[in-house]
Amino acid sequence: MTTQIAPNEADLLERVPAQLYIAGEWTDAEGGRTFEVRDPATNAVIRTIADASPADGIRALDAAVAAQDAWAATPPRTRSDILRRAFDLVQEHKEDLALLMTIEMGKPLAEARGEVAYGGEFLRWFSEEAVRISGRYGLNPEGTGRMVVSQRPVGPSFFITPWNFPFAMATRKIAPALAAGCTVVIKPPALTPLTTIFFTTLLEKAGLPAGVVNVVATSSSSKLSAPIIADPRLRKLSFTGSTEVGRKLIEQAAEGVLRVSMELGGNAPFVVFDDADLDKAVDGAMLAKFRNIGQACTAANRFIVHADVADDFARRVTERVQAMRIGRGTEDGVAIGPLIDEDAVAKAAELVGDAVERGAAVLTGGNALEGEGSFFEPTVVSGVAAGSAILREEIFGPVLAIATFQDEEEAVRLANDTEYGLVSYVFTEDLARGHRMIDALETGMMGLNVGVVSNAAAPFGGLKQSGIGREGGFEGIHEFLSTKYTLIPTD
Repeated sequence: MTTQIAPNEADLLERVPAQLYIAGEWTDAEGGRTFEVRDPATNAVIRTIADASPADGIRALDAAVAAQDAWAATPPRTRSDILRRAFDLVQEHKEDLALLMTIEMGKPLAEARGEVAYGGEFLRWFSEEAVRISGRYGLNPEGTGRMVVSQRPVGPSFFITPWNFPFAMATRKIAPALAAGCTVVIKPPALTPLTTIFFTTLLEKAGLPAGVVNVVATSSSSKLSAPIIADPRLRKLSFTGSTEVGRKLIEQAAEGVLRVSMELGGNAPFVVFDDADLDKAVDGAMLAKFRNIGQACTAANRFIVHADVADDFARRVTERVQAMRIGRGTEDGVAIGPLIDEDAVAKAAELVGDAVERGAAVLTGGNALEGEGSFFEPTVVSGVAAGSAILREEIFGPVLAIATFQDEEEAVRLANDTEYGLVSYVFTEDLARGHRMIDALETGMMGLNVGVVSNAAAPFGGLKQSGIGREGGFEGIHEFLSTKYTLIPTD
């Protein structure tokens, strides 16, 4: 396993600014405060960057507020062109972005390249949507006046992004905001801030005016965020992360009656019926479970498999999992990189241990790896009993847990038996059953015979305690627009 930073990695890291980005300037944090960013594969410090204070956060909001009116008045075509130039620059620097994500987050380089492609599409999609913001005009039913319905930017927006997809989660929020005419303060995650910071240099090169996007990395998220959210000038809060933190942020946002978008936790069911094409189901399972080392809110969390095919499905996925190579994401052929930190490793081990105590069998893996880095073996657990913590909690690790069902009614009941409702996966060759599952499963998204559903053109979001609002698609830009109605008398 590689333990040293390669020369090309060192050069890339040196090209990432170590400062905050406020009002178009790279600036030190208050008091010169800094914090360290580490490589989870080695635990080595890879960069020391500015650690924003609450006062720095307000400075960033000041800049966003100062730039708001001019940015809102900027012609949609101009906003579109800037986003398109940003997309082109991302393509030009895609290898830098991918490598940077692998170094700071741990995902295999091939997957990091996939995230760059996915995240870049939000820039392209919303560059096209920026010029399609529309309203309506027409006579009211009584004939007494003309109705004018128009859309205007919500206003200054604050984004809190997660560590697991540091590029795509930034572009998925920033792109629609800019397209709609909103200015931004973004707080990237302390564990993986470098990708967002590097992306900001590309926005700068694309010609984004000063103050439109401001970046404040910090080691003290709640301390920085609270005064920004409490400031009456802020009009929008968007957060991706745990439901627990999301609830607290919603409470804070309620004081100022902020528009909120919340993409929260998940507990995705992966339902395999007895008529499923098992080759498709296994391929889908490998993507839905092990992409991003299982550290995704869309990761399949509960594999609910018909009893008649459960043993065959378990055998097939176990063979595939046993062939997965573990290591630093920069190494050739690595499929499983490190988890983000030791706490994540401990949680995976605890969930597997609880399942085994309740009668489940570990078919492969199940252990943390000793030595440097936070690695956990890719794992398959079968015969998971009802009540096991692994069926209730978001795993966020490379653990595939299999439970069984007997009929369609039971499958639906088990799939919906959670407070979450982000995404579900269903494998069946019966089209009528597939349509019944679309209606029956309580999730905001569903994959039918596929293991990945995310797309920049699709509305991403969940039901129940998985969140509020949608990101991506036609719907995504409307999260940053307010509707205004005007009546003009006809006489």
